[in-house]
Amino acid sequence: MDSSFAHITIIHWVAVVVYVIATIFNVSGLMFRKERAVAVSEALVLGGLLVHGIGILWWWKIVGHGPYIGRFEVLSSHAWAVLALFMASSRFFPRIKAASILVFPVTFLMIAVGLFIEPQAKMLPPTLRSVWLVLHVIFYKISLFTLLVALAFSLFYLLRKRTGISWLQRLPELEILDILSFRFAGFSFTFWGIAMVAGSIWAYQSWGRFWGWDPVETWSLMTWISFGIYLHLRRFFGWNGERAAYLYLICFVLSVISLLFTPLIGSSIHSEYFK
Repeated sequence: MDSSFAHITIIHWVAVVVYVIATIFNVSGLMFRKERAVAVSEALVLGGLLVHGIGILWWWKIVGHGPYIGRFEVLSSHAWAVLALFMASSRFFPRIKAASILVFPVTFLMIAVGLFIEPQAKMLPPTLRSVWLVLHVIFYKISLFTLLVALAFSLFYLLRKRTGISWLQRLPELEILDILSFRFAGFSFTFWGIAMVAGSIWAYQSWGRFWGWDPVETWSLMTWISFGIYLHLRRFFGWNGERAAYLYLICFVLSVISLLFTPLIGSSIHSEYFK
């Protein structure tokens, strides 16, 4: 078992190194208009996803359940899902490729943080053996991907408007950046809501109640409501541009607290899986 843990750790570090190199090529390619560098970056990311995926599947085989119990596997699977979704989406929507400047480093940092937490095999209790839990997890991961893309375009908007950084001027017009941020925030709101509904059904099946008001549930609802307010202000009250970008940053901070920090607070089903 210990040797398997060591091998999985090595595989994950290899993936981190590949992602770091890919990020370097990607940043230089986007900043200096080097299409070949961007192509190399994309090839490296695909290779990294393969190596990383092998590590996740190996871990899955050892522990006997999906990668959603414990911080190491949660962070690792978050990173893999975000990168895989980004690479697939950018094929169909090339405009989002610029967001890779943020998405790539965030994902390899998630893996690195997870690696500093010693991998521990945790058994899956009967209450967690539910298709609704799987859907709950999947839709939060999709939401995380859309959150990061929207964050990238909000930051691009603010930086392009307030600084004279030359490569930012090659991005789409401010209005387009604003619209892209708005649309991906809308996707985040939708997927986050679906994840909460799936989690509520799972909770009802397992414990006979839809909602327990533990810290994660409460913060998750607060986050979803904050995105609803953001979208409502934009759609019906004409909020756009700078103030919308700053409001999105607040919503994003709430989402990070909800996903990664509230599971560490108190004692609940969520705190048990993330310890």
